[in-house]
Amino acid sequence: MSVGAALSLVGYTMLALPTVVGVNLVYGSMIAAALALPQMVVYTLMSRRFSRTGGDYVWMSRSLGGFLGSTITLMGITLETMPYLALIALSVVFAIGSVGLSLGYSAMLGLALPGNVPGADPLGQFILGSSLFVALVLVNILKPRLGFKLISAFYTLGLVGVVVAVLTLLMAGRSGVENYINGLNISGTTYASLAKSYNGPTFDLNSTLLMMPYFALFTYPWFNAAPSVGSELKGKASVWNVPISLLAAFFIVTIPYAEMYYVGGFQFTTAALSNPTLVNDYSFNFFTLAMGVSSNFVASAAIGLGWIVLTVAILAFGIITISRYMLAQSFDRFLPSRLAYVSKYGSPAVAHLLDLAVTVALIGLAAFLYGTLSSLYGAVMASMIYFAFVGGGAAVYGLKNERGTSKVTLVVAGILQAAVFTYLTYEFLAYPTIWGGSTLAYGYVAATFFLGAILYSYRKSVSGKAGFDITLAFKEIPPE
Repeated sequence: MSVGAALSLVGYTMLALPTVVGVNLVYGSMIAAALALPQMVVYTLMSRRFSRTGGDYVWMSRSLGGFLGSTITLMGITLETMPYLALIALSVVFAIGSVGLSLGYSAMLGLALPGNVPGADPLGQFILGSSLFVALVLVNILKPRLGFKLISAFYTLGLVGVVVAVLTLLMAGRSGVENYINGLNISGTTYASLAKSYNGPTFDLNSTLLMMPYFALFTYPWFNAAPSVGSELKGKASVWNVPISLLAAFFIVTIPYAEMYYVGGFQFTTAALSNPTLVNDYSFNFFTLAMGVSSNFVASAAIGLGWIVLTVAILAFGIITISRYMLAQSFDRFLPSRLAYVSKYGSPAVAHLLDLAVTVALIGLAAFLYGTLSSLYGAVMASMIYFAFVGGGAAVYGLKNERGTSKVTLVVAGILQAAVFTYLTYEFLAYPTIWGGSTLAYGYVAATFFLGAILYSYRKSVSGKAGFDITLAFKEIPPE
């Protein structure tokens, strides 16, 4: 899950909200986790039945047919993952710049600022983000097993950083937070003035629900990562990965937010996370607050390193995931068979290279033309649409193939999943200024859908002339 980004980018989102009165991140995480329960049930049951490369694409396309399965997957995962990876690449750059700034290296401010804020360094952001992404792709091409090991290493180091941050902030207490904020010497901004500037309630349901797309961007929906490599999973990993992912993401995200409220106070935390000066100039978030209250350079460095590698881990697993969807769709002859090429190193090299080219271009567009990370948020709406169809596909599969309790469970959970993601899609569309409703994002979503529809029609026509009916591929389960 993308928990590193969830803990670090929340301030930029709260700056865009029409109001932060009553926005409670702890309750928001609890609501988002509850909304994810039907999806957890669907993915747990269906990934056991379809342990194949492409995971949810396989069961959705076999249940809803080749046209919907292919076009929605191309739009919602195969090509949507690329702007998401561009977003995360820029998030890593933001993390590197913010950590350097927190450790006293003021020259790194340009990497920490949004591209549309004076003082930002879009060229440096593009070069650093692209270079990191290129390096990770090359690792997966030349040493694919190392790609999996890097994910484990990054998450382990990242979780150590989170634990150190939690303990550091807890030991510093309220006085540590006050000393840090007051020590920044920001004109007119002190701990007391921030805490007094917020006079609203500690929870408002409507305001908190505005944050549901944020949790959808970075936490609970991304259960598809492990099932997408289903044929490569062994033993109990194929059985328990989804429930464990939900629980792990919930605790890793919710505990830091709860601690910020406990140590700093709800009023201060809410005001600070929505203060433009603190967020833009000082990268205020859970990690920078923990680094700020720490009097130990080693502890601060460990927290910063944890933040960076926890965000890099998102890139590491995203690169693997997207290549498996390309493989699955090329196996079905929807995408060109060349994408199914596996090199002598055991890597889908061509799929990785396509991902590399498009993602680097999107990193450049976001860094130079739009300047903000949120300019890419809107493209993630395509995944919300995809997950709604995945739920519908599970319900259809349950009706056709299951009996008794399994049938009822799959149908109910599938329908509920579809309803949840229809609601999240509405949230993205209803608040475009918050969730990156840019020409870049919406145009990308529309273009990828029409590209999929045209490509499916073309491949069906070509296959038909060659004496092969492409629709037959979506009526059988692909071999492992």
